[in-house]
Amino acid sequence: MENDIRVADARERSRYEAHDADGTLMGFVDYHLRPGVITFLHAETLPEFRGRGVAGTIAARSLDDARVLGLQVKPACPFYQTFLEEHPEYADLLKETAQ
Repeated sequence: MENDIRVADARERSRYEAHDADGTLMGFVDYHLRPGVITFLHAETLPEFRGRGVAGTIAARSLDDARVLGLQVKPACPFYQTFLEEHPEYADLLKETAQ
């Protein structure tokens, strides 16, 4: 299926990865985890999968996981900064920068 996107936390590589139904890597976001905070560093969709919602799917899954785990989010990645601006339902996860 063309839009079958499966996202998983590849903790051993400190990144969320999206794969298609065949297991082919479609995209990823690197993160840094420290107590209580996850910083999203760099999101990338592989060229052949761009325009299919891969990055947005990864962002939503990773932010949903952050919420479940009680983590605050630091969006160092420009994609995550924009995603969070466009999805106010995740605003409660943002870590205050003045700390």
